[in-house]
Amino acid sequence: MEAFTGMLSGLAEIIWLNIILSGDNAVVIGLAAAGLPAHLRGRAVLFGVIAAAVMRIIFSIFATMLLSLWWIDLVGGLALLYIAWTFFKELREEKNEAEVASQPMLQKSLGQALGQIILADVSMSLDNVLAVAAVARNNLQLLIVGLGISIVMMGLLGGLLAKVLERFKIIAYIGVALIVWIGAQLLWEGIIMANATLHFGLPLPLPEAAH
Repeated sequence: MEAFTGMLSGLAEIIWLNIILSGDNAVVIGLAAAGLPAHLRGRAVLFGVIAAAVMRIIFSIFATMLLSLWWIDLVGGLALLYIAWTFFKELREEKNEAEVASQPMLQKSLGQALGQIILADVSMSLDNVLAVAAVARNNLQLLIVGLGISIVMMGLLGGLLAKVLERFKIIAYIGVALIVWIGAQLLWEGIIMANATLHFGLPLPLPEAAH
């Protein structure tokens, strides 16, 4: 009974973590899908969810090894900043094309959207996996359930956000700002880790203080 109660407590923690952490991936999936023709959005969201599932499984297996790589946050941060830039360019191009009615509006391809989603999934999935793994500890069943919940939540949120972002462009800009913020945080943590690992001697806080 105590084991069951403990599992329920851990599951509640994991659900709460996923409400917070899966939103980041959902924003990217939603932004990527919003720029597609309506009949392709469902495919993009489905692909994003499947890609995120694969990323989470891989990161779950290699979480400890990934944590030891000092450059992982640098790469992730730069990738997210690049994604934010591509989304911002798309939003500006859509606005310009809408203002010039004589020009046909160009929509990005499914391949472009999937590329953005994959890059973001690689960058954002690690934090989710590590947080869930910390709660699940050595309970494999709880870890699997937690990852499953995060995947389902991303699918639901991503599809909903794609529709909302297409209708209300101001929310899309807020989403881009969120991606920039997350990317900047990862980049800062990566710089601190690089400073400590490579002994640059810069007056930066220790890696533990950066989180």
